[in-house]
Amino acid sequence: MSTEMGSILERKARIFNVQKYSIYDGPGIRTLIFFKGCPLRCKWCSNPEGLERKYQVMFMEDLCIHCGSCISVCPEKIHYWADPDGKLSNHSGGGPRHKVNRKMDCRGCRKCEAACPKKALSIAGMDKTVSEVLEIIQQDTLFYLSSGGGVTLGGGEVTSQPEFAANLLMECKQMGVHTAIETCGYAKRDALLMVARFTDLILFDIKNIDADRHYELTGVRNERILDNLTELIHRGFNVKIRMPLIRGMNDSIDVIRRTMEFLLPFKNFKNFQGIDLLPYHKLGINKYTQLDLKYTITDDVSVKAEELDRIAEVIQEYSLNVKIVKH
Repeated sequence: MSTEMGSILERKARIFNVQKYSIYDGPGIRTLIFFKGCPLRCKWCSNPEGLERKYQVMFMEDLCIHCGSCISVCPEKIHYWADPDGKLSNHSGGGPRHKVNRKMDCRGCRKCEAACPKKALSIAGMDKTVSEVLEIIQQDTLFYLSSGGGVTLGGGEVTSQPEFAANLLMECKQMGVHTAIETCGYAKRDALLMVARFTDLILFDIKNIDADRHYELTGVRNERILDNLTELIHRGFNVKIRMPLIRGMNDSIDVIRRTMEFLLPFKNFKNFQGIDLLPYHKLGINKYTQLDLKYTITDDVSVKAEELDRIAEVIQEYSLNVKIVKH
């Protein structure tokens, strides 16, 4: 941090959520900070509001009474009246309905959010300084101490804003707060190491071991991801693998075995913390509607309990620690 004329100038980050009392994303009771921006486009993503770095209007149309309060206050004219067929209308009576113009960029002023009498609108994204986020984290220090918990940075993707993340984690460590990050691993090496330097535990995703299939499912290949994972482990950072499991996409025994064969050389590394299996869930699907995005998974891709147990048994054949995490 630097000072100028007596005032502190702090780096800011754009986050979209703070979740307290989490018990799934690292040891103990934790506070999760969700960063905006992600290089992947996973078909099953449960946080679509974290994909883009920009502010986004989330609109729950079923709550809207089409009063026009948001239309009158929006400086960017993102909210507008439309006829039933969706065409622009200047008329504010009866038939026309409130719509959101997704081609316009929200500036994050939140005037529409404040004006809406039915809370049908919310803005995804808020800019916070390190001090502001630290203040939130410090509110639950007693829970961290009593449970062995701490703070976890996720997203989106935490390495999309690495300087801020590193500064925040450094401050947490100076306060004695345990630090963790969740990462897809698709990051520039320098950015990842900048953040890892102040991280006690890295929760590292492996979504599919096959590079071509990984591209089909996420929009990027996985060579950089696997190289970064190897680098982190060899450098001595504490790493736990997280494997989201989606039926028909990455749950085959062949894929599981190929993943374990990749991880097997790390088995005896003290900093290799084992594997978490994350079964597919439908949390977050409603957010797609609020963002006017299409959720492309239409079938039931949940992995059954007995299938999860079978996958865990296969992993145990390699003498690797594994845990099934159910939200």
